[in-house]
Amino acid sequence: FPHHPTPQKVWSELLFPIEYPLTHYEMSFILPHMIKEGRGKISVYIPRVLNPVNTYPDGFTWIEVLRDENKIEFIAALTPFWNETAWYADLVLPVGTSLERHDLHSYESYSGVWIGFRQPIATVVEEKLGKKPEIPAEYMDETEFWIELSWRIDPDGSLGIRKNFESPYRAGERITADELYRWIFENSIPGLKEEAEKQGLDALSYMRRVGAYEIEHEVYKAYERELSGDELKDSVIDEESGVIYSSSQPKRINMVPTPASEKTEKGWRIGVMIDGKAYVGFPTPSRKIEFYSKTLKEWGWPEYSIPSYIKSHVHHSEVKVDENEYVLVSTMRIPTHIHTRSNNSKWLSEISHTNPIWINPRDAERIGVRTGDLVRVYTEIGYFVSRVWVTEGIVPWVIGCTEHFGRFRLVRDTGGTRIGSALVEIHEGDDRWILRKIRDVEPFDSSDPDTSRIWWRDSGVPVNLTFPVQPDPVSGQHIWHQRVRVEKAKPEDRYGDVVVYKGRGMEVYRRWLKLTRPPKNGLRRPLWLLRPFKPSPETFKLPQ
Repeated sequence: FPHHPTPQKVWSELLFPIEYPLTHYEMSFILPHMIKEGRGKISVYIPRVLNPVNTYPDGFTWIEVLRDENKIEFIAALTPFWNETAWYADLVLPVGTSLERHDLHSYESYSGVWIGFRQPIATVVEEKLGKKPEIPAEYMDETEFWIELSWRIDPDGSLGIRKNFESPYRAGERITADELYRWIFENSIPGLKEEAEKQGLDALSYMRRVGAYEIEHEVYKAYERELSGDELKDSVIDEESGVIYSSSQPKRINMVPTPASEKTEKGWRIGVMIDGKAYVGFPTPSRKIEFYSKTLKEWGWPEYSIPSYIKSHVHHSEVKVDENEYVLVSTMRIPTHIHTRSNNSKWLSEISHTNPIWINPRDAERIGVRTGDLVRVYTEIGYFVSRVWVTEGIVPWVIGCTEHFGRFRLVRDTGGTRIGSALVEIHEGDDRWILRKIRDVEPFDSSDPDTSRIWWRDSGVPVNLTFPVQPDPVSGQHIWHQRVRVEKAKPEDRYGDVVVYKGRGMEVYRRWLKLTRPPKNGLRRPLWLLRPFKPSPETFKLPQ
Protein backbone atom coordinates (compact mmCIF):
# COMPACT_ATOMS: atom_id res chain seq x y z
CA PHE A 1 0.00 0.00 0.00
CA PRO A 2 1.18 3.58 -0.56
CA HIS A 3 1.12 4.31 3.16
CA HIS A 4 1.86 1.59 5.69
CA PRO A 5 -0.05 2.30 8.92
CA THR A 6 1.98 2.54 12.09
CA PRO A 7 1.61 -0.50 14.39
CA GLN A 8 -1.10 -0.26 17.03
CA LYS A 9 -0.04 0.33 20.60
CA VAL A 10 -3.15 -1.19 22.13
CA TRP A 11 -3.70 -4.93 22.57
CA SER A 12 -7.21 -6.31 22.10
CA GLU A 13 -7.96 -9.26 24.36
CA LEU A 14 -11.06 -9.91 22.25
CA LEU A 15 -8.87 -10.62 19.22
CA PHE A 16 -5.97 -12.46 20.86
CA PRO A 17 -6.97 -13.63 24.36
CA ILE A 18 -4.16 -14.45 26.76
CA GLU A 19 -5.09 -18.16 26.88
CA TYR A 20 -4.15 -18.71 23.22
CA PRO A 21 -0.66 -17.28 22.63
CA LEU A 22 0.11 -19.68 19.78
CA THR A 23 -2.93 -19.03 17.61
CA HIS A 24 -2.10 -17.65 14.17
CA TYR A 25 -5.44 -15.92 13.70
CA GLU A 26 -7.95 -13.98 15.74
CA MET A 27 -10.18 -16.10 17.97
CA SER A 28 -13.30 -14.74 16.29
CA PHE A 29 -15.47 -17.82 16.77
CA ILE A 30 -15.43 -17.40 20.57
CA LEU A 31 -15.99 -13.62 20.44
CA PRO A 32 -19.55 -13.73 21.90
CA HIS A 33 -18.47 -16.07 24.66
CA MET A 34 -15.66 -13.74 25.71
CA ILE A 35 -18.04 -10.78 25.66
CA LYS A 36 -20.57 -12.69 27.79
CA GLU A 37 -17.76 -13.35 30.27
CA GLY A 38 -17.32 -9.61 30.64
CA ARG A 39 -13.93 -9.37 28.93
CA GLY A 40 -15.02 -6.31 27.01
CA LYS A 41 -17.66 -4.74 24.79
CA ILE A 42 -17.68 -3.53 21.20
CA SER A 43 -18.73 -0.07 20.07
CA VAL A 44 -18.94 -0.88 16.35
CA TYR A 45 -18.88 -4.39 14.89
CA ILE A 46 -18.55 -4.81 11.12
CA PRO A 47 -18.85 -8.43 10.00
CA ARG A 48 -17.35 -8.19 6.52
CA VAL A 49 -18.68 -10.89 4.19
CA LEU A 50 -19.02 -12.97 7.35
CA ASN A 51 -22.06 -14.81 8.61
CA PRO A 52 -21.21 -16.10 12.12
CA VAL A 53 -24.81 -16.90 13.10
CA ASN A 54 -24.90 -19.61 10.44
CA THR A 55 -21.26 -20.42 9.77
CA TYR A 56 -19.71 -20.51 13.25
CA PRO A 57 -20.70 -23.03 15.94
CA ASP A 58 -23.16 -22.11 18.70
CA GLY A 59 -25.06 -19.57 16.60
CA PHE A 60 -27.66 -18.81 19.26
CA THR A 61 -24.96 -17.44 21.56
CA TRP A 62 -24.08 -15.13 18.68
CA ILE A 63 -27.72 -14.05 18.43
CA GLU A 64 -27.88 -13.34 22.17
CA VAL A 65 -24.84 -11.05 21.98
CA LEU A 66 -25.61 -9.40 18.64
CA ARG A 67 -29.00 -8.19 19.83
CA ASP A 68 -27.69 -6.89 23.20
CA GLU A 69 -26.70 -3.23 22.77
CA ASN A 70 -24.92 -3.31 26.13
CA LYS A 71 -22.45 -5.78 24.59
CA ILE A 72 -22.27 -4.61 20.97
CA GLU A 73 -23.53 -1.08 20.53
CA PHE A 74 -23.78 -0.93 16.73
CA ILE A 75 -23.57 -3.54 13.96
CA ALA A 76 -23.05 -2.84 10.26
CA ALA A 77 -23.11 -5.96 8.09
CA LEU A 78 -21.10 -5.73 4.86
CA THR A 79 -22.43 -8.42 2.56
CA PRO A 80 -23.27 -8.89 -1.13
CA PHE A 81 -26.22 -11.13 -0.14
CA TRP A 82 -28.67 -11.10 2.74
CA ASN A 83 -27.73 -13.62 5.40
CA GLU A 84 -28.70 -14.86 8.85
CA THR A 85 -26.40 -12.45 10.68
CA ALA A 86 -27.76 -9.45 8.78
CA TRP A 87 -31.11 -9.96 10.53
CA TYR A 88 -29.47 -8.74 13.74
CA ALA A 89 -27.53 -5.81 12.27
CA ASP A 90 -28.46 -2.16 12.73
CA LEU A 91 -27.30 -1.43 9.20
CA VAL A 92 -26.92 -3.71 6.19
CA LEU A 93 -24.46 -2.35 3.61
CA PRO A 94 -24.64 -4.17 0.26
CA VAL A 95 -21.20 -4.56 -1.32
CA GLY A 96 -20.45 -5.73 -4.82
CA THR A 97 -20.02 -9.32 -5.91
CA SER A 98 -16.79 -10.43 -7.58
CA LEU A 99 -18.07 -8.95 -10.86
CA GLU A 100 -18.95 -5.62 -9.24
CA ARG A 101 -15.88 -4.65 -7.24
CA HIS A 102 -12.14 -4.10 -7.30
CA ASP A 103 -10.15 -6.83 -5.59
CA LEU A 104 -6.90 -8.76 -5.72
CA HIS A 105 -6.82 -12.55 -5.52
CA SER A 106 -4.46 -15.50 -5.82
CA TYR A 107 -4.71 -19.24 -5.20
CA GLU A 108 -2.45 -22.27 -4.88
CA SER A 109 -3.48 -23.50 -8.31
CA TYR A 110 0.01 -24.68 -9.30
CA SER A 111 3.61 -24.31 -8.12
CA GLY A 112 3.92 -20.66 -9.12
CA VAL A 113 3.03 -17.29 -7.61
CA TRP A 114 0.52 -15.13 -9.47
CA ILE A 115 -1.90 -12.31 -8.80
CA GLY A 116 -5.31 -11.65 -10.33
CA PHE A 117 -7.25 -8.40 -10.60
CA ARG A 118 -11.01 -8.28 -10.19
CA GLN A 119 -12.76 -5.19 -11.50
CA PRO A 120 -16.38 -4.03 -11.85
CA ILE A 121 -17.23 -5.36 -15.31
CA ALA A 122 -20.08 -2.96 -16.14
CA THR A 123 -17.92 0.04 -15.24
CA VAL A 124 -15.06 -1.16 -17.41
CA VAL A 125 -17.38 -1.79 -20.36
CA GLU A 126 -18.91 1.69 -20.12
CA GLU A 127 -15.44 3.25 -19.97
CA LYS A 128 -14.40 1.30 -23.07
CA LEU A 129 -17.47 2.65 -24.85
CA GLY A 130 -16.53 6.19 -23.88
CA LYS A 131 -19.39 6.58 -21.42
CA LYS A 132 -19.27 7.89 -17.88
CA PRO A 133 -19.80 4.89 -15.60
CA GLU A 134 -22.91 4.99 -13.46
CA ILE A 135 -22.61 2.89 -10.33
CA PRO A 136 -25.98 1.64 -9.04
CA ALA A 137 -26.94 3.25 -5.74
CA GLU A 138 -27.86 -0.12 -4.23
CA TYR A 139 -24.28 -1.19 -3.57
CA MET A 140 -20.78 0.19 -3.11
CA ASP A 141 -17.35 -0.98 -4.20
CA GLU A 142 -15.79 -2.16 -0.96
CA THR A 143 -12.41 -0.57 -1.75
CA GLU A 144 -14.09 2.82 -2.09
CA PHE A 145 -16.16 2.19 1.04
CA TRP A 146 -13.13 1.80 3.32
CA ILE A 147 -11.47 4.85 1.81
CA GLU A 148 -14.62 6.93 2.26
CA LEU A 149 -15.20 5.67 5.81
CA SER A 150 -11.63 6.46 6.86
CA TRP A 151 -11.89 10.06 5.64
CA ARG A 152 -15.21 10.54 7.42
CA ILE A 153 -13.80 9.16 10.68
CA ASP A 154 -10.76 11.43 10.45
CA PRO A 155 -11.79 14.41 8.27
CA ASP A 156 -8.96 16.71 9.41
CA GLY A 157 -6.28 14.04 9.85
CA SER A 158 -5.90 14.63 13.59
CA LEU A 159 -6.40 10.92 14.40
CA GLY A 160 -3.63 9.81 12.07
CA ILE A 161 -5.99 7.66 9.99
CA ARG A 162 -6.67 9.85 6.98
CA LYS A 163 -2.99 10.02 5.94
CA ASN A 164 -3.03 6.29 5.20
CA PHE A 165 -5.71 6.90 2.58
CA GLU A 166 -4.22 9.90 0.81
CA SER A 167 -3.23 9.77 -2.86
CA PRO A 168 0.47 9.15 -3.58
CA TYR A 169 -0.01 11.11 -6.80
CA ARG A 170 -2.04 14.10 -5.51
CA ALA A 171 -0.69 15.31 -2.17
CA GLY A 172 -3.34 15.76 0.49
CA GLU A 173 -6.15 14.43 -1.70
CA ARG A 174 -8.20 11.30 -1.09
CA ILE A 175 -6.92 8.26 -2.92
CA THR A 176 -9.20 6.68 -5.53
CA ALA A 177 -9.58 2.96 -6.23
CA ASP A 178 -7.73 3.37 -9.53
CA GLU A 179 -4.83 5.15 -7.80
CA LEU A 180 -4.63 2.50 -5.08
CA TYR A 181 -4.32 -0.38 -7.53
CA ARG A 182 -2.08 1.63 -9.85
CA TRP A 183 0.36 2.14 -6.98
CA ILE A 184 0.22 -1.52 -5.96
CA PHE A 185 0.90 -2.71 -9.52
CA GLU A 186 3.74 -0.23 -9.99
CA ASN A 187 5.48 -0.77 -6.67
CA SER A 188 4.52 -4.08 -5.04
CA ILE A 189 4.48 -6.65 -7.84
CA PRO A 190 8.00 -7.58 -9.02
CA GLY A 191 8.35 -7.41 -12.81
CA LEU A 192 4.79 -6.27 -13.56
CA LYS A 193 5.66 -2.68 -14.45
CA GLU A 194 8.45 -3.79 -16.80
CA GLU A 195 6.23 -6.37 -18.52
CA ALA A 196 3.54 -3.74 -19.05
CA GLU A 197 6.04 -1.31 -20.56
CA LYS A 198 7.10 -3.95 -23.11
CA GLN A 199 3.52 -3.86 -24.39
CA GLY A 200 3.31 -0.08 -24.34
CA LEU A 201 1.04 0.00 -21.31
CA ASP A 202 1.21 1.24 -17.75
CA ALA A 203 0.83 -1.39 -15.01
CA LEU A 204 -2.84 -0.60 -14.27
CA SER A 205 -3.85 -0.73 -17.93
CA TYR A 206 -2.00 -4.01 -18.33
CA MET A 207 -3.86 -5.63 -15.43
CA ARG A 208 -7.17 -4.24 -16.66
CA ARG A 209 -6.58 -5.86 -20.04
CA VAL A 210 -4.86 -9.11 -19.07
CA GLY A 211 -6.36 -9.60 -15.58
CA ALA A 212 -3.53 -11.67 -14.09
CA TYR A 213 0.24 -11.71 -13.83
CA GLU A 214 2.67 -14.50 -12.96
CA ILE A 215 5.33 -13.29 -10.53
CA GLU A 216 7.28 -16.54 -10.33
CA HIS A 217 6.71 -19.81 -12.16
CA GLU A 218 7.93 -22.21 -9.49
CA VAL A 219 8.47 -21.68 -5.78
CA TYR A 220 8.82 -25.24 -4.49
CA LYS A 221 12.42 -24.66 -3.38
CA ALA A 222 12.39 -21.02 -2.33
CA TYR A 223 14.31 -22.03 0.78
CA GLU A 224 17.31 -23.00 -1.38
CA ARG A 225 17.86 -19.48 -2.69
CA GLU A 226 21.39 -18.35 -1.84
CA LEU A 227 21.74 -14.94 -0.22
CA SER A 228 23.40 -12.27 -2.34
CA GLY A 229 26.46 -10.27 -1.41
CA ASP A 230 24.33 -7.20 -0.79
CA GLU A 231 22.06 -9.16 1.56
CA LEU A 232 25.06 -10.43 3.50
CA LYS A 233 26.50 -6.96 4.11
CA ASP A 234 26.75 -6.13 7.81
CA SER A 235 25.67 -9.66 8.73
CA VAL A 236 26.92 -12.00 11.46
CA ILE A 237 26.68 -15.76 11.80
CA ASP A 238 25.70 -17.48 15.01
CA GLU A 239 28.37 -20.18 15.31
CA GLU A 240 26.15 -22.59 17.24
CA SER A 241 22.98 -22.47 15.13
CA GLY A 242 24.31 -21.20 11.79
CA VAL A 243 21.55 -18.56 11.66
CA ILE A 244 22.60 -15.41 9.79
CA TYR A 245 21.62 -12.07 11.35
CA SER A 246 21.64 -8.72 9.58
CA SER A 247 21.84 -5.28 11.17
CA SER A 248 19.35 -3.96 8.60
CA GLN A 249 15.81 -5.16 8.03
CA PRO A 250 15.54 -7.37 4.91
CA LYS A 251 13.52 -5.99 2.03
CA ARG A 252 10.41 -7.86 1.03
CA ILE A 253 10.50 -9.38 -2.45
CA ASN A 254 6.78 -8.66 -2.66
CA MET A 255 4.01 -7.84 -0.21
CA VAL A 256 3.64 -11.40 1.10
CA PRO A 257 4.04 -11.25 4.90
CA THR A 258 6.38 -13.81 6.39
CA PRO A 259 6.98 -14.99 9.97
CA ALA A 260 10.34 -14.79 11.73
CA SER A 261 10.79 -11.19 10.59
CA GLU A 262 11.06 -9.56 14.01
CA LYS A 263 14.29 -7.92 15.16
CA THR A 264 16.21 -9.80 17.85
CA GLU A 265 19.17 -8.79 20.02
CA LYS A 266 21.47 -9.94 17.23
CA GLY A 267 19.49 -8.29 14.43
CA TRP A 268 17.09 -9.64 11.81
CA ARG A 269 17.23 -13.30 10.85
CA ILE A 270 17.88 -13.44 7.10
CA GLY A 271 19.17 -16.96 6.48
CA VAL A 272 21.18 -19.96 7.62
CA MET A 273 24.55 -21.49 6.79
CA ILE A 274 24.37 -25.02 5.35
CA ASP A 275 27.57 -26.78 4.24
CA GLY A 276 29.39 -23.49 3.98
CA LYS A 277 26.75 -21.74 1.88
CA ALA A 278 24.33 -18.99 2.95
CA TYR A 279 20.72 -19.86 2.16
CA VAL A 280 17.54 -17.90 2.89
CA GLY A 281 16.06 -21.03 4.50
CA PHE A 282 12.59 -21.32 6.02
CA PRO A 283 10.66 -18.58 7.85
CA THR A 284 11.22 -20.10 11.29
CA PRO A 285 13.50 -18.96 14.14
CA SER A 286 16.08 -21.58 13.14
CA ARG A 287 15.56 -20.92 9.41
CA LYS A 288 15.11 -24.69 9.09
CA ILE A 289 12.17 -27.06 9.02
CA GLU A 290 11.59 -27.50 12.72
CA PHE A 291 10.96 -31.12 13.60
CA TYR A 292 11.65 -30.01 17.15
CA SER A 293 9.81 -26.82 18.08
CA LYS A 294 11.61 -24.75 20.67
CA THR A 295 8.65 -22.37 20.58
CA LEU A 296 6.19 -25.03 21.74
CA LYS A 297 8.47 -26.02 24.59
CA GLU A 298 9.11 -22.47 25.76
CA TRP A 299 5.42 -21.59 25.58
CA GLY A 300 4.12 -24.35 27.82
CA TRP A 301 3.64 -27.40 25.58
CA PRO A 302 6.87 -29.45 25.83
CA GLU A 303 5.04 -32.74 25.20
CA TYR A 304 4.17 -31.51 21.68
CA SER A 305 7.56 -30.03 20.81
CA ILE A 306 8.16 -33.11 18.63
CA PRO A 307 5.34 -34.34 16.33
CA SER A 308 3.47 -37.24 17.88
CA TYR A 309 0.04 -38.83 17.95
CA ILE A 310 -2.47 -37.16 20.25
CA LYS A 311 -5.27 -39.25 21.69
CA SER A 312 -8.20 -36.88 21.34
CA HIS A 313 -11.77 -36.68 22.63
CA VAL A 314 -12.98 -38.54 19.51
CA HIS A 315 -10.58 -41.47 19.84
CA HIS A 316 -12.37 -44.79 19.30
CA SER A 317 -11.85 -45.74 22.94
CA GLU A 318 -13.76 -42.63 24.02
CA VAL A 319 -16.86 -43.44 21.93
CA LYS A 320 -19.63 -45.35 23.72
CA VAL A 321 -21.08 -47.19 20.71
CA ASP A 322 -23.32 -49.36 22.89
CA GLU A 323 -25.04 -46.13 23.99
CA ASN A 324 -25.54 -45.02 20.37
CA GLU A 325 -22.65 -42.57 20.59
CA TYR A 326 -20.78 -41.72 17.39
CA VAL A 327 -18.15 -39.37 16.03
CA LEU A 328 -19.78 -36.69 13.89
CA VAL A 329 -17.78 -35.49 10.89
CA SER A 330 -19.38 -32.20 9.89
CA THR A 331 -16.43 -31.02 7.80
CA MET A 332 -17.17 -33.43 4.96
CA ARG A 333 -17.39 -31.65 1.62
CA ILE A 334 -19.37 -32.25 -1.54
CA PRO A 335 -18.08 -31.05 -4.93
CA THR A 336 -21.06 -28.84 -5.77
CA HIS A 337 -20.93 -26.27 -2.97
CA ILE A 338 -18.39 -24.05 -1.20
CA HIS A 339 -19.10 -24.10 2.53
CA THR A 340 -22.36 -22.12 2.90
CA ARG A 341 -21.47 -19.48 0.30
CA SER A 342 -22.91 -20.96 -2.87
CA ASN A 343 -26.57 -21.42 -2.00
CA ASN A 344 -27.43 -18.38 -4.12
CA SER A 345 -26.54 -20.35 -7.24
CA LYS A 346 -29.74 -21.81 -8.64
CA TRP A 347 -27.92 -24.50 -10.62
CA LEU A 348 -25.79 -25.69 -7.70
CA SER A 349 -28.82 -25.66 -5.40
CA GLU A 350 -30.73 -27.76 -7.92
CA ILE A 351 -27.97 -30.36 -7.93
CA SER A 352 -27.42 -30.45 -4.16
CA HIS A 353 -29.83 -29.09 -1.56
CA THR A 354 -29.91 -31.45 1.40
CA ASN A 355 -27.55 -32.73 4.12
CA PRO A 356 -28.71 -36.13 5.38
CA ILE A 357 -26.92 -38.09 8.09
CA TRP A 358 -24.54 -40.58 6.50
CA ILE A 359 -24.57 -43.75 8.57
CA ASN A 360 -23.12 -47.22 8.15
CA PRO A 361 -25.63 -50.11 7.71
CA ARG A 362 -24.39 -51.79 10.92
CA ASP A 363 -25.09 -48.68 12.95
CA ALA A 364 -28.41 -48.08 11.22
CA GLU A 365 -29.51 -51.62 12.11
CA ARG A 366 -28.48 -51.07 15.74
CA ILE A 367 -30.57 -47.90 15.96
CA GLY A 368 -33.40 -49.38 13.89
CA VAL A 369 -33.58 -46.90 11.01
CA ARG A 370 -33.58 -46.99 7.22
CA THR A 371 -32.72 -44.43 4.58
CA GLY A 372 -35.15 -41.51 4.87
CA ASP A 373 -36.08 -42.08 8.52
CA LEU A 374 -35.82 -39.19 10.96
CA VAL A 375 -33.32 -39.25 13.81
CA ARG A 376 -32.32 -36.93 16.63
CA VAL A 377 -28.63 -36.10 16.76
CA TYR A 378 -27.73 -34.92 20.26
CA THR A 379 -24.70 -32.67 20.76
CA GLU A 380 -23.44 -31.32 24.07
CA ILE A 381 -25.65 -28.25 23.80
CA GLY A 382 -28.79 -29.47 22.02
CA TYR A 383 -29.98 -31.58 19.10
CA PHE A 384 -31.16 -31.42 15.52
CA VAL A 385 -33.58 -33.62 13.57
CA SER A 386 -32.60 -34.91 10.15
CA ARG A 387 -33.01 -37.84 7.79
CA VAL A 388 -30.52 -40.68 7.54
CA TRP A 389 -28.83 -42.04 4.47
CA VAL A 390 -27.65 -45.59 5.01
CA THR A 391 -24.43 -46.16 3.08
CA GLU A 392 -21.27 -48.25 3.05
CA GLY A 393 -19.51 -44.98 2.19
CA ILE A 394 -18.85 -44.26 5.85
CA VAL A 395 -17.22 -46.48 8.47
CA PRO A 396 -19.00 -47.81 11.59
CA TRP A 397 -19.12 -45.60 14.73
CA VAL A 398 -18.74 -42.49 12.55
CA ILE A 399 -21.58 -40.46 11.05
CA GLY A 400 -21.29 -37.62 8.56
CA CYS A 401 -23.33 -34.50 7.90
CA THR A 402 -22.11 -31.61 5.77
CA GLU A 403 -22.61 -28.02 6.92
CA HIS A 404 -23.22 -26.74 3.37
CA PHE A 405 -26.96 -26.42 3.84
CA GLY A 406 -29.63 -25.29 6.28
CA ARG A 407 -29.78 -21.62 5.29
CA PHE A 408 -32.84 -19.89 6.73
CA ARG A 409 -34.75 -16.61 6.69
CA LEU A 410 -37.30 -15.04 9.04
CA VAL A 411 -39.61 -13.41 6.46
CA ARG A 412 -41.22 -15.24 3.56
CA ASP A 413 -40.42 -12.98 0.62
CA THR A 414 -37.12 -11.42 1.61
CA GLY A 415 -34.05 -11.79 3.78
CA GLY A 416 -32.21 -14.44 1.78
CA THR A 417 -32.32 -16.46 -1.39
CA ARG A 418 -35.58 -18.36 -1.66
CA ILE A 419 -33.82 -20.86 -3.93
CA GLY A 420 -31.77 -22.34 -1.12
CA SER A 421 -33.26 -21.29 2.23
CA ALA A 422 -36.25 -22.13 4.37
CA LEU A 423 -38.68 -19.82 6.16
CA VAL A 424 -38.30 -20.59 9.87
CA GLU A 425 -39.72 -19.57 13.19
CA ILE A 426 -37.36 -19.07 16.11
CA HIS A 427 -38.82 -19.39 19.60
CA GLU A 428 -36.88 -18.37 22.69
CA GLY A 429 -37.97 -20.04 25.88
CA ASP A 430 -36.71 -19.77 29.43
CA ASP A 431 -34.24 -22.63 29.01
CA ARG A 432 -33.93 -23.27 25.29
CA TRP A 433 -33.96 -21.97 21.74
CA ILE A 434 -36.15 -23.74 19.18
CA LEU A 435 -35.91 -23.31 15.40
CA ARG A 436 -38.60 -24.91 13.25
CA LYS A 437 -39.22 -24.77 9.52
CA ILE A 438 -42.48 -23.12 8.45
CA ARG A 439 -42.08 -23.29 4.68
CA ASP A 440 -39.28 -24.87 2.73
CA VAL A 441 -38.16 -24.19 -0.83
CA GLU A 442 -40.99 -23.71 -3.33
CA PRO A 443 -41.52 -22.17 -6.78
CA PHE A 444 -42.11 -18.41 -6.94
CA ASP A 445 -42.49 -15.68 -9.54
CA SER A 446 -39.59 -13.33 -10.18
CA SER A 447 -37.69 -11.65 -12.99
CA ASP A 448 -35.93 -15.00 -13.48
CA PRO A 449 -38.38 -17.49 -15.06
CA ASP A 450 -36.37 -20.38 -13.61
CA THR A 451 -37.69 -19.65 -10.11
CA SER A 452 -41.13 -20.82 -11.25
CA ARG A 453 -39.58 -24.14 -12.30
CA ILE A 454 -38.16 -25.11 -8.89
CA TRP A 455 -38.98 -28.76 -8.32
CA TRP A 456 -37.07 -29.47 -5.10
CA ARG A 457 -38.41 -28.65 -1.64
CA ASP A 458 -35.51 -29.33 0.73
CA SER A 459 -32.84 -26.85 1.88
CA GLY A 460 -31.18 -28.92 4.60
CA VAL A 461 -30.75 -28.45 8.35
CA PRO A 462 -28.69 -25.66 10.06
CA VAL A 463 -26.63 -28.12 12.09
CA ASN A 464 -23.92 -25.65 13.18
CA LEU A 465 -26.40 -24.04 15.57
CA THR A 466 -26.18 -27.15 17.74
CA PHE A 467 -22.38 -27.42 17.82
CA PRO A 468 -20.48 -26.10 20.85
CA VAL A 469 -17.27 -24.14 20.44
CA GLN A 470 -14.23 -26.34 21.03
CA PRO A 471 -11.09 -24.18 20.81
CA ASP A 472 -7.95 -26.29 20.68
CA PRO A 473 -5.90 -25.30 23.77
CA VAL A 474 -2.65 -25.23 21.78
CA SER A 475 -3.44 -23.70 18.37
CA GLY A 476 -6.75 -22.02 19.20
CA GLN A 477 -8.39 -23.55 16.13
CA HIS A 478 -11.97 -24.70 16.42
CA ILE A 479 -12.19 -28.50 16.67
CA TRP A 480 -15.17 -29.52 14.54
CA HIS A 481 -15.10 -33.25 15.30
CA GLN A 482 -17.28 -34.18 18.26
CA ARG A 483 -19.03 -37.09 19.90
CA VAL A 484 -22.80 -37.15 19.45
CA ARG A 485 -25.64 -39.46 20.36
CA VAL A 486 -28.14 -40.67 17.75
CA GLU A 487 -31.70 -41.86 18.46
CA LYS A 488 -34.90 -42.37 16.55
CA ALA A 489 -36.92 -39.18 16.29
CA LYS A 490 -39.79 -38.59 18.72
CA PRO A 491 -43.40 -38.42 17.50
CA GLU A 492 -43.42 -34.63 17.98
CA ASP A 493 -40.25 -34.08 15.94
CA ARG A 494 -40.29 -32.53 12.49
CA TYR A 495 -37.59 -32.56 9.87
CA GLY A 496 -35.25 -29.62 10.35
CA ASP A 497 -36.02 -29.01 14.03
CA VAL A 498 -33.16 -27.47 16.01
CA VAL A 499 -33.11 -27.21 19.79
CA VAL A 500 -30.30 -25.58 21.80
CA TYR A 501 -30.32 -25.38 25.59
CA LYS A 502 -29.37 -22.06 27.08
CA GLY A 503 -26.18 -21.86 29.08
CA ARG A 504 -24.70 -25.11 27.82
CA GLY A 505 -22.64 -23.37 25.13
CA MET A 506 -20.89 -21.30 27.79
CA GLU A 507 -20.32 -24.39 29.95
CA VAL A 508 -18.54 -26.21 27.12
CA TYR A 509 -16.53 -23.09 26.25
CA ARG A 510 -15.32 -22.77 29.86
CA ARG A 511 -14.40 -26.44 30.03
CA TRP A 512 -12.16 -26.13 26.97
CA LEU A 513 -10.77 -22.85 28.32
CA LYS A 514 -9.50 -24.70 31.42
CA LEU A 515 -7.27 -26.82 29.18
CA THR A 516 -5.21 -23.82 28.07
CA ARG A 517 -1.82 -22.79 29.46
CA PRO A 518 -1.47 -19.00 29.47
CA PRO A 519 2.09 -17.71 29.01
CA LYS A 520 4.39 -17.16 31.98
CA ASN A 521 7.40 -15.62 30.24
CA GLY A 522 6.30 -11.97 30.21
CA LEU A 523 4.99 -11.90 26.62
CA ARG A 524 1.49 -12.31 25.25
CA ARG A 525 2.63 -14.38 22.26
CA PRO A 526 5.84 -15.18 20.32
CA LEU A 527 7.09 -12.17 18.41
CA TRP A 528 8.02 -14.23 15.35
CA LEU A 529 4.57 -15.65 14.55
CA LEU A 530 3.00 -14.48 11.30
CA ARG A 531 0.61 -11.53 11.29
CA PRO A 532 0.07 -9.15 8.35
CA PHE A 533 -0.27 -6.11 10.63
CA LYS A 534 1.23 -6.64 14.05
CA PRO A 535 0.87 -4.35 17.06
CA SER A 536 4.08 -2.68 18.17
CA PRO A 537 6.54 -4.97 20.03
CA GLU A 538 5.89 -3.09 23.30
CA THR A 539 2.27 -4.26 23.34
CA PHE A 540 3.39 -7.91 23.38
CA LYS A 541 4.68 -7.42 26.92
CA LEU A 542 2.33 -8.53 29.68
CA PRO A 543 1.53 -5.90 32.30
CA GLN A 544 3.40 -6.44 35.55
